[in-house]
Amino acid sequence: MITGSSRGLGLVLARGLAQAGAKIVLNGRTRATLDHAVTHLRGEGFEAVECPFDVRERDLIEAQVRSIEHDVGPIDILVNSAGVQKRAPAVDIDEAVWREVLDINLTGVFLVSQVVGRLMVARKRGKIINLCSVLSEAGRPTIAPYTASKGGVKMLTKALAVEWAQFNVQVNGIGPGYFATEMNQALIESPEFDRWLKARTPAGRWGRPEELIGAAVFLSSDASSFITGQIIYVDGGMLAAL
Repeated sequence: MITGSSRGLGLVLARGLAQAGAKIVLNGRTRATLDHAVTHLRGEGFEAVECPFDVRERDLIEAQVRSIEHDVGPIDILVNSAGVQKRAPAVDIDEAVWREVLDINLTGVFLVSQVVGRLMVARKRGKIINLCSVLSEAGRPTIAPYTASKGGVKMLTKALAVEWAQFNVQVNGIGPGYFATEMNQALIESPEFDRWLKARTPAGRWGRPEELIGAAVFLSSDASSFITGQIIYVDGGMLAAL
C-alpha cells in the first residue's frame, strides 16, 4: 500500500514496486485521480487496486485497511508518501495552514502506520517506508511547517523502528532531495532557484522521480531485513556538501 499514490512520487514508487513484482494498493483522496492512476497501471499489466481515504481520518483508514486485508491480502509493505506543501514566511503562516501540513505530513504517517503496523506486528513481518526529505535535516525559508513535519517523520521512523524491530517489522525512510515533480513546479520554473539548486547539488541537476525506485525496492525486500530506523537520502550529494 502506497499512500498519496494517485500522482507524483507516490505513483512513481507504486509503479516501481509493481515492476519488482508487488501487487499494488493505491491510495488518494480524489476518486477520479485515483481511478485514472489505477487504470493506467492495470493497462501496463500490473496488479493494482484502489483504496481511497484521507490519512487524517482514523476510522476510514481502519475500515479501508480491513477491506484490503480481506479482499486483496495482507499488507506486507506500507509506503507513507502522502504529503502537502504550503509556502509562506513563518511570520505570516496562518495557524490553520500549520495544522493542515502537520496533520497530513506527520500525523497521517502515524495513523496509517499504527493501523497497518498492528497487523504487521501480529504477523511478525512487515516493511514500512516513510517519505522523509532533505528538509528532515536542513531548513529553507518559507516552508517552516513542511520542514517541521519532515523532521518529525524522520524521528517517528526511528521511534517505530525501535519498538517494532523485535516483531520483525522494519521501519525506514527515504529522503528525496529536489525532484522534478508537480509539487516543485514553481521552483523548477524559477531561473534563480534552478541556478541555486544546480550549484548547491554536487550532481548538478534535479533528481528524476524514477531514481527513488531502487531505494524503495531495496527497503521493501529481504535484502534489508537487518536494516531498520535508517534514512536513505537520495539527493545527488546535497547533504554531503557544504
